[in-house]
Amino acid sequence: MRILYIDIDTLRADHLGCYGYHRDTSPNIDALASNGQRFTNVYASDVPCLPSRTALITGQFGFRTGVINHGGRAANLDLAPEGPRRHFMTRLSMNSWASRFYWAGYRTASFSSFPLRHSAPWWTIGFQESINAAHNMGVERADQIVPDVLGWIDRNGRDENWLCHVHLWDPHTPYNAPAEYNNPFESDAIPRWYTEDVRAAHWAQGGPHSAQEPWGFRPDEWGAPPPRHPWNLSNLDDVKKMFDGYDVGVRYADDHVGMLLNRLADLGVLEDTLVMLSSDHGEGFGELGVYADHQAADQATANIPMILHGPGITTRVDQGLHYHLDIAATIVELAGLPLPKAGSWDGESVHKSIQTGIDQGRDHLIVTQGAWSCQRGVRFRENLYLATRHDGYHDWPDEMLFNIDTDPHEQHNLVEVETHTAEFARGLLSRWIDEQRGRRGDGVDPMDWVIEEGGPYHVRGHLPQYLERLRSTGRSTVADRLIARHPTAAINR
Repeated sequence: MRILYIDIDTLRADHLGCYGYHRDTSPNIDALASNGQRFTNVYASDVPCLPSRTALITGQFGFRTGVINHGGRAANLDLAPEGPRRHFMTRLSMNSWASRFYWAGYRTASFSSFPLRHSAPWWTIGFQESINAAHNMGVERADQIVPDVLGWIDRNGRDENWLCHVHLWDPHTPYNAPAEYNNPFESDAIPRWYTEDVRAAHWAQGGPHSAQEPWGFRPDEWGAPPPRHPWNLSNLDDVKKMFDGYDVGVRYADDHVGMLLNRLADLGVLEDTLVMLSSDHGEGFGELGVYADHQAADQATANIPMILHGPGITTRVDQGLHYHLDIAATIVELAGLPLPKAGSWDGESVHKSIQTGIDQGRDHLIVTQGAWSCQRGVRFRENLYLATRHDGYHDWPDEMLFNIDTDPHEQHNLVEVETHTAEFARGLLSRWIDEQRGRRGDGVDPMDWVIEEGGPYHVRGHLPQYLERLRSTGRSTVADRLIARHPTAAINR
């Protein structure tokens, strides 16, 4: 089987036409979905970037691998030592996602700067070729990556049995599509859920990537903003500029998806190629007060698109709850390859669901965020429950509960209204944590490491200076609440 895995960084599902978006951001992806299987409820088990792809390549939750952060101890792969039973090849070398294909005789290649950007050499395990196409460490555009991929396809596309991973960064900040690409959405309105009342409420809030500083802890944290990313969100025109900047990046990536698919069609192998299109995480556009980033374990961040197209795939929509690890395991089975022994992977193949057309989703999912906040989400039925141990300086309550069917943008916290639902979610999370502690062997929750180190990597050490900014911008009450919640961090520089 030929397998093309198109991995579009920071791609939010509901900003694609095939997922109901009102803008024409994704004509090539939409065409792929119209003749394939589209999954509506796939979630990355661990977010954002480093935890998500580490989980996918290892097949294991971040709780087991130890990777839930972007720095500190919880950014290092923490697999249990194999001791005297360690063979010539380690278990990961045999059982990484890419290794399942490599050991079956597949030609395997990955075009991505992710392993270097995040110091994650384990991503390359199982890939014969790992190409850092542009050497720009995550700000390269699709036009800097896709030409090399097209050359690889020209050389290998007609061969049998290959896996090619293509990583496009374009929707990720900074929003930097070429100026000559213009703005296809200049006359398009922003989503209807986002109103001036939403913007005004967020303007009074704090936290990195909030409405007054959508770049981080201050508006100019990355220097002068490029033309497609506003300085702040002081009015709806700036909000539109932010939406447009992201959506242009999606459309730019989509153009290059079309190039890849057209090249396979030119070689006469598109219909014989299994195409998997997905992402590592989504992007916040006001949900929980976060803009142009991915800082929670919530719907905006953890729900990702998942589209399969090719041999053995019927045209349908799957609404079951799945981890991205489940789809990765499914691809292995679709290729006719054996999965690792039971318990090695946390992903559960839904191969039978694809064959029968009957959704076979999970009862619930647990999502972990440890890079910007310390938070776990429980996704079940129509609900999303969030338990927060470190708020990332957003002043979030310890518990939140949202009805995702009626409130997908997380505007109404129901935790004090739907008390029985919240209690049920607490039980699910508590039992899951206990189970994962047992599976690690040492009983440690990697989130404890993050808390002990002073908080998530991206916010650690920023609070004292940020408190000054909050007070200088009329948000002293937010500063006071953050001091009460984080007294030690407030005085440590």
